[in-house]
Amino acid sequence: MPPPCLKKPLRTNTMQTYREPAHDLPSRDFDVVIGGAGTAGAIAAIAAARQGARTLVVETKGYPGGIAVEGGTALHSFYNLWTAFPGVEKRQVVRGIPQELIDRLVPEGGTTGHAPMDYGTDYDAVCMAIDVEIYKRITFQMMIEAGAHVAVNTLLADAIVEDGRVRGVLLESHKGREAVFARVFVDATGYGDLCARAGADYTEPNDYQVANSIGVGGVDIDQYCAFFEDKGLLVQRAHGPRSGKENRVVRVQGPFKQAHPDLGREAAALGMASVITSVHDDYFMFLKINHKMPASPTDRDAATAAELELRRRQAGAVALLRKYVPGCEHAFIARSSPSLCIRRGRCVVCDYDMPLEEILDGKRFDDEVYLYGFHDSAPRLQIRDGGWYGMPYRTLCVSGLTNLLAAGMLVTSDREAHMSTRNTVSCMAMGQAAGVAAALAAQHDCGVREVAYSELREALVAQDVCLDL
Repeated sequence: MPPPCLKKPLRTNTMQTYREPAHDLPSRDFDVVIGGAGTAGAIAAIAAARQGARTLVVETKGYPGGIAVEGGTALHSFYNLWTAFPGVEKRQVVRGIPQELIDRLVPEGGTTGHAPMDYGTDYDAVCMAIDVEIYKRITFQMMIEAGAHVAVNTLLADAIVEDGRVRGVLLESHKGREAVFARVFVDATGYGDLCARAGADYTEPNDYQVANSIGVGGVDIDQYCAFFEDKGLLVQRAHGPRSGKENRVVRVQGPFKQAHPDLGREAAALGMASVITSVHDDYFMFLKINHKMPASPTDRDAATAAELELRRRQAGAVALLRKYVPGCEHAFIARSSPSLCIRRGRCVVCDYDMPLEEILDGKRFDDEVYLYGFHDSAPRLQIRDGGWYGMPYRTLCVSGLTNLLAAGMLVTSDREAHMSTRNTVSCMAMGQAAGVAAALAAQHDCGVREVAYSELREALVAQDVCLDL
């Protein structure tokens, strides 16, 4: 006779449904709610709060920063690509809160600042390496100082929508479930979760690899650089402050395959990139490990498999460093991201979709909210004559919803165009634009499209956004 625990049939993994009982939730009211405190969202929160809006920013992790502290190699780029075009003037095209954040990091040793590139100047003019832990803390402090209410370790679980207007969001935290109502909302989640919950139209292109960029300790950056330099294989190199000393190597890239054929073959199998940056002598701040998922990263089960695969690859990557690269014999994983990092999740349909040709031509718009001059596919794709383009405000306005803006990697459907607009400093600038616009819409109790551009522009310029180049 079977034991009592086996008398009932076992449940299968087939999809079932469950009707959640209705119940009253505690609720709060704000002017602006921002989903995500990542590269765009944290800047949006600071901008909205400084504009006078009662602002709530919701973040699933315990800290802000997003891709800037988890998935990147450097912040690209505050300047035009003047170095690739003889005679072109050096111009800083992104200032405002992003530059203020950098200015706050410098005295704490949290960044190299605008360190000049001396190899790879046709890709970027400067390298902005950061210390991710200092970046997290300073960004957190800046949000609080601005007066934003910061809710970390909190999931944005659903949206409350009526007649094409987002009325509120449902949040989940260790305290429980709550409803938050606001006049205007900004989706800076990276995945487009708020837009999806609100019923916005979107696609899921799954057109990038996902990554988990690890911090690697026990390494010698100068020997890593010499590994490529001595063979005449440097692709990128930048000099800046490192461990309190000036004019040190802070960014290196070279081809693994040419440096050592076996290393090249094994690194390619792991999706291991060779570019590293750091502000510390014995530490690679980022070593990027890539993996192409068979499904969109919004697919939980596919993402679960990818999480394990990436961690397997991380171990393999460190083993390769120890085996093949001088100065890395004692390498070890010192930091990893809490979850895989994406370059795109959902692509949200907005009022305007920037095509590649307008980016490369350096087109300007009558409703632009920031300027940008970097393309991640350089030197293959570069903005004409070392110039810059304007990002139109309507690119941020989510189609079909009156009071929802999208910021960060959610916009721009064409992958080649997205290779510019999704970059860290572009997302930071987009966040500032979205935060200011959301605050103005809330103050006037109007939809995001009803904000007068003249007023928006004036407010952005007051926050030191560069629009007059």
